Amino acid sequence: MKREGKRKKWKIRLAVFFIILALLAIGALVVIKVFTVKKVEITGNVNCSEETIKEWVLKDEYSWNSLYVYFKNKFVEPEDIPFVDTMEVTLKSPHVLAIKVYEKGLLGCVYMDSLGQNAYFDKDGIVVEMSSDVIEGVPRITGLDVDEIVLYEKLPIKGKNVLKNLLSLTQSLKKYELLPQSINYSKEGSYTLGYGNITVLLGQAKHLNEKILRLSYIMPQLEGQAGTLHLESWTEDTTDISFEKAQ
Repeated sequence: MKREGKRKKWKIRLAVFFIILALLAIGALVVIKVFTVKKVEITGNVNCSEETIKEWVLKDEYSWNSLYVYFKNKFVEPEDIPFVDTMEVTLKSPHVLAIKVYEKGLLGCVYMDSLGQNAYFDKDGIVVEMSSDVIEGVPRITGLDVDEIVLYEKLPIKGKNVLKNLLSLTQSLKKYELLPQSINYSKEGSYTLGYGNITVLLGQAKHLNEKILRLSYIMPQLEGQAGTLHLESWTEDTTDISFEKAQ
């Protein structure tokens, strides 16, 4: 009786083992045959192309499997992608990957002659990217006295409060969607903005936020024109603003 009982238990365990093995095989087959990448939907990217993002996300030998890509990007720290801060990868279906891109907030760039590259910085003045690429919508800053620039460190700009004032200016310009093509800082401490055929003289770092607020009202009225807008003498008392048309 005891032997028969043991045989019965052994047969049950063996049956359970084969059932589990069969379920695992079926599961593996489903993962291999069903979860295949046929489409990738990318949103949120402006400075980084869809092709670049796809190449980085689907770069290894198992990336044909959508479930593998999903879990890899969920639990493995991704490699740095130019101009990209983070990404969220989700499964819309077994065949469709959705990638939400969060790009680095770029407020300006400083060109480095020695390297032939642009050093892009964020709202805190941290250099978040160094690239030879020229990104549309990010102003190039000229006239600064800068030491050696290091990636992921603050811009080493010489001069008291120069970096602080520059960040205040660029943040204010971004707030009002007025980021120019160029910002020039003179030795006298004055700022000049370049918008195609329009030059804006802001003067020194006084009343910058108020000047940018007024600039947001004026710029739409100057569309299609060429010349120099004088804001350098504006104060709360004088409110002196003039536009000098180009000859």
